[in-house]
Formats: sequence, structure tokens, C-alpha cells
Amino acid sequence: MEEHLDEEESVDVAECASCANFTEHQVLRRVMKGEGEDVLARCQVCNTVQTLHLRPSLPIMINSILSDGPDSFNSKIEADDDEEIHLGDVFEHEEILYKVTRLDDSDSRSAKKRIGAEISTLWAVRCDKTIVRLTMTDGEESHSSTLECAPDRVFTCGTIMEIEGLRWRIRAIHTGKGRTLRGKRSAIDIRRIYLHPPRYRGRDNYSR
Repeated sequence: MEEHLDEEESVDVAECASCANFTEHQVLRRVMKGEGEDVLARCQVCNTVQTLHLRPSLPIMINSILSDGPDSFNSKIEADDDEEIHLGDVFEHEEILYKVTRLDDSDSRSAKKRIGAEISTLWAVRCDKTIVRLTMTDGEESHSSTLECAPDRVFTCGTIMEIEGLRWRIRAIHTGKGRTLRGKRSAIDIRRIYLHPPRYRGRDNYSR
């Protein structure tokens, strides 16, 4: 937008204190301040004049807890100190995609969004694939396994699935909020799936 404009006539977009929104501003004066600048600008909507203090962002390392299926580990994620980070944001770390699930400050208070400098701990889960934990029970014998799948794959209680060449029925799905015997859940929301042979006849009558 600034091409072919004199400095005094240049136009930029900034947040106007009076309009409480991002509007076009006319740049009246620029003063260099160290590696940044102070810009005197007039809102093109309400004519309010304000000074914008523009400074380069500083890189910081955010303490992060990253989860990949059942495994979690600590890492450091680089961000700008003034970068606004939201729940649900997706970022790449060591060629793996993660989704932000929690943002804590130094008092372990969570928020839906924070700027980088305010974040004490960032929590994220892998979102390009998911490792689902399985418990398969046949009579009095149980053993565990895992299943790698897309995060949006849906599992439904009562359905039949094949694991290691054998057929199993999903009896229950455990999420972070507890175990459910009915309904369906996406893989990314599942802590563990409990399976029985299709012939199993428990009180829930899933083999009908």
C-alpha cells in the first residue's frame, strides 16, 4: 500500500484507540528509535492522532510439554516475545505438527490466548497423526497394544475392528473426562479403547 506514496502521504493499518478497531492511518511523521521507530499517524475514519511505538520483536524460548500419543516430553519452542498464541494454533517442531491445547502463566493459570512473553508453559499434542492405546480382553486375559491413525479418525462403541489379524468389538472408549460405553469419539480425544471379542456378551449387550 505504500508504493508510489511520499512518506508524508503513506497509509498504513493500525489499531485506533477511538474506533477500537484496525483502520487505515495516514503517517504524519516517523522518528527512528534505536532499531525501531515512533510513528505519528492519523486515523482515516475518526481523525484521531496517535503515536505508534514500533519495535522489533525479540525471540524467546517457551517451555513446552509436547504429547505424541501416550508419550509426553519437555522441549523449548521458539517464538516472538509479542507473538499472540491461541488455543488450537498449529506449529511445526522437528518436522512434526502440534496443536496448542493449553497456555499457562507463571501461576499455572490457563487462558485461551497469550502473548509469548506471558507464557510459562505451553501444552500441545501431535496433530498430524495419533497413537491410540488399546486394551484387548478375552475372558480373564488382557493385553495392550497401540494403533497409529489420523487424528480425525472416528471410533464408535459397539463396532467391529480388526487388530493384528483378529476381530474385536469396541466395548468402551476412555477420554480425558472418563469412560463412555456409547457414542463415538475422534482419535485425538481418546486416551484408551477397550475391546472384547465379538462373541462377548456383557451387560451392555454389544454383541447383539
